Amino acid sequence: MATRELESKVFGWDVQFTYSETWIGYALFSLRVIMGWTFFYAGITKVLDPEWSVRGFLLHAIPEGNPFTGMWTVMANDWAWLLTPMNQVGLTLIGLALILGAFVRFSAFWGAVMMLFYWAAALPLENGLVIDDHIVYALLLFGLGAFGSGRILGLDDRLEELDIVEENPRLRLFLG
Repeated sequence: MATRELESKVFGWDVQFTYSETWIGYALFSLRVIMGWTFFYAGITKVLDPEWSVRGFLLHAIPEGNPFTGMWTVMANDWAWLLTPMNQVGLTLIGLALILGAFVRFSAFWGAVMMLFYWAAALPLENGLVIDDHIVYALLLFGLGAFGSGRILGLDDRLEELDIVEENPRLRLFLG
């Protein structure tokens, strides 16, 4: 089993540790696919339900005392026509991208943005001061993008070999 040494600066501190390449690969692949399934399932069930709308959640599931209640009400009443399909399709496509390992950084970024919105909608938190599952998911998505997990048994590895990506290296920011 191959091991490597990593040296980096984290919050200004020098850090150094040894890790197993094999287990990191398994872990990142598993986390990417599991997060992909979580997003895909949440999205596709909304897509397949013709009655589903963000209005129900925004008007009835926001906890009492949420500091953004006014914003959620406006979104439910004035923007549901746009937010409903964005939520349905966004969750589904983010999930598919993570499962397939395609455009992982791009998908992970937008998945984390969605999680931060869901976190804000859950305030005040019932079982925590600041951290809940939405923050954990957002940070996990950040890690998947930072590690380039789409290259581990994913399509990003193949996409990076395309001529268009080689000619436009900035496209790699969306892959990985």
